[in-house]
Amino acid sequence: MRIRGKTRKGGRSLGRRIRIGLAGGVGALLLFSAAAAADPARQGFLAVTGPCGFEFPRDHAPHPGFRTEWWYYTGNLKTEAGRRFGYQLTFFRYQLTPFGGSAAWPEPPSAWRTRQIYSAHAALSDLSARRHLQAERLGRNALGIAGWLQYGQDITLYHRGWSIVIFPDRHTLAAADEEFAFALELKPLKLPVFHGREGYSLKGSTPERASCYYSFSRLETKGTVSLGGKHLAVRGQSWMDHEYASAPLEAGTVGWDWFSLQLSDHSEIMLYLLRREDGGLSPASSGSYIDSQGMKRHLESGYFTVEALDSWKSPRTGALYPASWRIRIPLLGVDLVVKSNLADQEMRTASTTGVVYWEGSVSARGTKGDAPVEGAGYVELTGYAGGMPVLK
Repeated sequence: MRIRGKTRKGGRSLGRRIRIGLAGGVGALLLFSAAAAADPARQGFLAVTGPCGFEFPRDHAPHPGFRTEWWYYTGNLKTEAGRRFGYQLTFFRYQLTPFGGSAAWPEPPSAWRTRQIYSAHAALSDLSARRHLQAERLGRNALGIAGWLQYGQDITLYHRGWSIVIFPDRHTLAAADEEFAFALELKPLKLPVFHGREGYSLKGSTPERASCYYSFSRLETKGTVSLGGKHLAVRGQSWMDHEYASAPLEAGTVGWDWFSLQLSDHSEIMLYLLRREDGGLSPASSGSYIDSQGMKRHLESGYFTVEALDSWKSPRTGALYPASWRIRIPLLGVDLVVKSNLADQEMRTASTTGVVYWEGSVSARGTKGDAPVEGAGYVELTGYAGGMPVLK
């Protein structure tokens, strides 16, 4: 696998990066750099070292004991009149300290004390109006600020008015800020996909550098988007990721490029490229191809190429991001050009994770075998402005 073109390496990969965020008086250690200690067991956290044995609804819920976890939804929507939107809603869980040690923890007792910190990012790309709106939340898992609940088979994640509810047959999302809001219902059209080896998604050269990772690759979506006091009915398709791990990425990894594409022949593609300081890619970079019947094929790094064709420079941060790509998967006869639907979809999260990243709606067009194909999806780019989240 290779990636070429106008991309640049991210910086600030050495040492531990500590971000102190305030929400309800909470000081949260949110991020590790890739140079942090690699062995989760040595840190006291649970490690991912093999197939994850997913069972639902159990594994839709949080996994305390693992250090980092996220639930990630993106999608492309439009109104009946053709106005187009992209959206993102992501909930993150971060565990401050491992379990074990003093049985009396916390000491002294306090209703405010917790090991679990939740943050959340929401964004709306108003593609027709060429603008990107975003909001964020940070709070402790205490006193009803943020956390999760289970009612029978239903899993609810909540964060100060924002919510994700995972029912056996649908998901519902709700987020609202001063500038925008959305309320969506998502119906899975395929069973969940377990990436890597039965959900065990390797991210480095040693077994513990891995995550448990599954997706709903195609969710039929309907609901409302609210802007400027107007409520717009929308329909479209969404993608959901759920991932958890404890080990940081390998030293020398400066960021990743992640792609989710939903094609017009009812197949889907997920790829992630782990970028290194030397300009190359980690051999652990990989992906999944999901056919129209929901069957998955694991894509090792040698099965595909990604070539950056164009770039966009952020006027706010100076970060230079790739803005279009050519993706080829010869084994599947796939040859696609993927383009961002809006140049500025940069997420700046100073109040929560402190990370700047690009998360945006994209469109795809090309061929698969001898037939033309098109599609829509989302791309995530980290490390281009320095600093990055723990895993993907």
